[in-house]
Amino acid sequence: MNFEELEKYLNNMKMQHIYQPVMIKTLLESKNTATPEKIAKAFLERDTSQIEYYKEITKNMPGKVLRKNKVVNYQDGKFILDSPDFTEDERKQLIKICNDKITQYEERWGKKIWIHRARHPRAVPGSLRYIVLKRAKGRCELCGIPNDEKFLDVDHIRPVNKGGETVLENLQALCYTCNSQKSDKDDTDFRTLSILYDTRDEQCVFCKSGKSAKISNTLAFVLKDNFPVTKGHLLVCPRRHTPSFFELGSSEQKACLNLIDEMKTKLLENDKTITGFNVGINIGEDAGQTIFHCHIHLIPRRKGDIPNPEGGIRNIIPDKGKWK
Repeated sequence: MNFEELEKYLNNMKMQHIYQPVMIKTLLESKNTATPEKIAKAFLERDTSQIEYYKEITKNMPGKVLRKNKVVNYQDGKFILDSPDFTEDERKQLIKICNDKITQYEERWGKKIWIHRARHPRAVPGSLRYIVLKRAKGRCELCGIPNDEKFLDVDHIRPVNKGGETVLENLQALCYTCNSQKSDKDDTDFRTLSILYDTRDEQCVFCKSGKSAKISNTLAFVLKDNFPVTKGHLLVCPRRHTPSFFELGSSEQKACLNLIDEMKTKLLENDKTITGFNVGINIGEDAGQTIFHCHIHLIPRRKGDIPNPEGGIRNIIPDKGKWK
């Protein structure tokens, strides 16, 4: 591109991030040629989330150890080396020892020292990452902080190195602080959980039907209700045989909710008469449960399907639909 063409491109380019102008700026400053590493460093200079991440590391890891050993102290937001002034030669000698220690450690452990910040070989694909972040509505699913305050990572709920899969129901959005604190050191015995997920009852109608369900994910599946309340009435069930939604693990609950959202979208696409939904779970005999394999009702509603829909699910107890 000549000057006029590049100028026009810059003035009219569509941006979803700062990457394009930062990359072009870096190339211009480097006489039109730069390595990916140099461009990556230019991105890093503007990524305040990385600075925040390492500020937390500084305070909570080396900062704590060095304060405990009375090497440094912390005053007015600054770390201070608890030492007298050194001569220039003394300072150079101490710096050399630091450099030697860094080199020795890097030579011993190599890239493993940064594995906690590296992309895993089974990194989350961009399309899946987009769905996870969209579903979280731009907030950390643990502490709730919005992504304009802290960068959000896509985290494997069950860590990859403990058998976790890169599938939607095993992913969550966490801010970099929550993600780094969670790490992959959860002490849950995932071998036991794996066996638990495989629990089936050969006499259960839903366990039998789940084997041939056409719509499913790793932990849940969808069935048509054999006695539909309305046209399109569906049931979303966990694969594991358990009576209550409250007994499901977070991954199983998320798997069910993902299918509910997916089926809601499909129902609306295929039937323009649908104007609302009831979503409900019967838990326990006294709440009306008759099949003791957890299942969630997704019931499409249409304008005029009953004379007065006011109160919705409150109407499961007569005369309780009107609350005011």
